[in-house]
Parts: sequence; structure tokens; C-alpha cells
Amino acid sequence: MKTLRVASYNIHKAVGTDRRRMPERVLEVLGEIDADIVALQEADMRFGVRSAAIPPRMLESHSGYKAVPLDVQADSMGWHGNAILVRKDAEIDAHDVLHIPYLEPRGATMAQVTMGSASVRVFGMHLDLSGLWRRRQAAAVINAAAQGEAMPTILMGDLNEWSAGRGCLADFARHYSFAPCGRSFHARAPVAQLDRIMHCDRLTLVECGVHMSAAARKASDHLPIWAEFRL
Repeated sequence: MKTLRVASYNIHKAVGTDRRRMPERVLEVLGEIDADIVALQEADMRFGVRSAAIPPRMLESHSGYKAVPLDVQADSMGWHGNAILVRKDAEIDAHDVLHIPYLEPRGATMAQVTMGSASVRVFGMHLDLSGLWRRRQAAAVINAAAQGEAMPTILMGDLNEWSAGRGCLADFARHYSFAPCGRSFHARAPVAQLDRIMHCDRLTLVECGVHMSAAARKASDHLPIWAEFRL
């Protein structure tokens, strides 16, 4: 594999800007992006058994992806709504959930994935609405990413950071480079870069952007962002 394409997408529990819950639209958008690895946020329902917003059978039969098995709850796709999807032919070498400090229930996920001859480690996250807790959570993710074998690493998700370069953005920037994808929230008229993709220096950014198709503007209140890297 010469290049790797990743994406981050807050799917808002598959509820679109028209307030209709239609997981098939999320899968349509993912098909348009055609990423190798996708970090999802709000991938599970908020209450009850927190079942997956995209039914497993629908993911299996209507997409080219499989969910990284986080082994947390039988009906959920993710951990506190964070899920990682990879192509069906990818090898999942390792996976884990991160217990990060929180004011409101939050978490992060990790997967080490091999596709062809290339291996990469990916962290997905959805950080707190509180700036203080975001910085604490960022510190926990940065620390987790520093553990173990050094390898190409990508961090992505909804950071909930409205500032241009302060707070948790400054903390992450000390260790990782940001892909300048662009504004992703709100889907109908994007005004903020809440969703971010970061990478270590073992990866070279080729291109990146915000996916702004007609389907993406309806499927969630966030637009998905994507980046392509040379390994």
C-alpha cells in the first residue's frame, strides 16, 4: 500500500439535518469517501442498551467495512459512541478502549491495523464540551499514543474545540501535525473546525478536505473530514 486514506465522522446517531434517523444515508456517505479507516463519533444510541446507530447486519451487507471489535457491550458498535471501521480485508492486530478523565461520559478508542504491507495505529475520540476537561482528555490520549512500539500514528475525532489554536489544539500540536481539512460543523452551513485529523512525522500528508456532498449535508449535523497519507 502506497497511500492510506482515513476519515473522521460524527454521525449524530444517524439522525440527519432533517431530524430523520436513516443509517443508510451514513453508509452512502462512507461509500462516497471510500476511506481505508474511519473513526466514528456518536455511533451508538445515547440511552438504554446503547445499541449501534448502524445495525450490524446493515453494515455487513451494505458497506465494505467491519467494525473494530471493542468487546465492551454486545449491542454497541463503540465505546462511549466512539467506533473505528476498517475495510473488510484489513487485519486488526490490536484494539483497546481508553478510559479518559471526564465530566460527561467520554472515551477514546485505539486500533492497530495492517493493510497489505503497511501497519498504522489509529486513535478515535470525542472530547468534552468543557475546555478544562478537553485538555485533560487530550493529555490522556497523547500519553496512550506514546506507549508501546513506535509506528505511524493517526489521531482523529470531534475535539469540540472552537478556538483557532488554543486549549487542547495547542496540546496536541506539541506532538502531532494537523491536517488542514476545514470547517465541518454545522453540515448545512459549516462555521467551525470541530473535527480534526492529526498525524505523527512517520506519515506524509498528501491531501485532505471536508466531504461536502448532498448526501453528507443531510446524513448528520457534522460533515465528515478525510485525509490521505503516504506511508
